[in-house]
Amino acid sequence: MKQYGLIGKTLTHSFSEKYFTEKFKKEGINDATYQLFELDDISKIKEFVADKPDLRGFNITIPYKESIIPYLDEMTEVVEEIGACNCVKIEDGKLIGYNTDVDGFMPTFLAVMEMHHDSAIVLGNGGAAKAVIYSLEQWSLDPLVVARNPKNENELPWNELTEEMVNQHKIIINTTPVGMYPKVNEYPDIPYEGIDRFHLVYDLIYNPEKTIFLEKAEKQDAVIKNGLEMLEQQADTAWIIWNS
Repeated sequence: MKQYGLIGKTLTHSFSEKYFTEKFKKEGINDATYQLFELDDISKIKEFVADKPDLRGFNITIPYKESIIPYLDEMTEVVEEIGACNCVKIEDGKLIGYNTDVDGFMPTFLAVMEMHHDSAIVLGNGGAAKAVIYSLEQWSLDPLVVARNPKNENELPWNELTEEMVNQHKIIINTTPVGMYPKVNEYPDIPYEGIDRFHLVYDLIYNPEKTIFLEKAEKQDAVIKNGLEMLEQQADTAWIIWNS
């Protein structure tokens, strides 16, 4: 039986197992399973893979999208460029890294983007943020990155984001886990008063379906979108990679 799965530290929020199980049933795939694997230390990844001879590939989520890179044997140019990996194919014992967040985010973003959405704020600077920033830059959108712990002088601390900045950037994308199940009462601390009906507010979180972040944006008449469709898109891309 071919084995696939999701590797992360805490996976109670994940819909991935449910999505793939339903996909296998719908498409008549009877020789594969998809499981959730909680790993407390990414340095154990080689040992983990060696103990599972039927494992053909896996997705990577918080907090390992960046820290898995030193353990990859090969990686795509996109992974090398952005420094984040969320999909691994196992081939001849080698771990080959891909980034399907890019494939998942861009089409779902473009489907709701309009002409006046010409400047963006990205909340967060982790692995998911790197994929989003890379995607936006392909469309000549150089986003303002706002993070709790800025990594360079081009990133802005949360407490320096103003209402005026929010109003001037008509795209706001949350790439952080703030507000994700089970901590559904949390939300990014930004000046929501700057959001208006011309904004597109995208939350990569899909559980819950509508975070407080999205609720607050919706109250300001913004167009909102959660990350469920992105999850589905990147999952389908991962399946193609594993079976190519």
